[in-house]
Amino acid sequence: MKLAIFDFDGTLFPDETFPLLMNHLKTHPSYQQNYRQFIAGLIPVYAAYKCKLCPEKKMKEYSMRLYLASLKSTSKEEMNQFFYELGDTMSSRLSDTVVQRLEQHRKEGYYLMLVSGAFEPLLHSVTKNIHFDKIIGTSIPYNLQQDKRARIDPIQGYRKKEVVREQFSNMDVDWNNSYAYGDSYSDLDVLELVGNPVAVKPDSRLSEVANDRKWEMMV
Repeated sequence: MKLAIFDFDGTLFPDETFPLLMNHLKTHPSYQQNYRQFIAGLIPVYAAYKCKLCPEKKMKEYSMRLYLASLKSTSKEEMNQFFYELGDTMSSRLSDTVVQRLEQHRKEGYYLMLVSGAFEPLLHSVTKNIHFDKIIGTSIPYNLQQDKRARIDPIQGYRKKEVVREQFSNMDVDWNNSYAYGDSYSDLDVLELVGNPVAVKPDSRLSEVANDRKWEMMV
């Protein structure tokens, strides 16, 4: 089995997801009244992160928890609908270049995998017109309103590599002839898993690594 593993933010989708999520909350007719409370809770933690007093992983997990909490006692069905509405508006903005490469891999028989820190319902909505064999994103604890200790485990950094390894722990994968696509240094662990890493419009740190190692770059 040969894999083609795709990141989402900055790779398949050219922009970052969280600002779009924030605007969706701000303008949504049912939840916009919760936006100010969300921002008020977010600012101190984000400021601590910018001052290097809070790790990025902790900041992102807190931000995602705070965002879900702003949807209050929404049911699972209502919450999924909220993300699907945003996904509908994002689905036409996917990178044509990356989609073409994805379709090429599909025709060549690769197992297509999307791995992202974005919420899973959003990923499924945005990619509804693209065939992926597996989509892995951050799972939503739908009991968050009842269980304040419910864990949110963002799929980011080294965690991406872990979930990919877990997915294929009992399968024979041709890692050397597999591909992985990512845009940031945080994708490095996944890119290093395969014999064909591709840096997509990489940030400065990933660009430096890609140049040093002579990786393919899509710009």
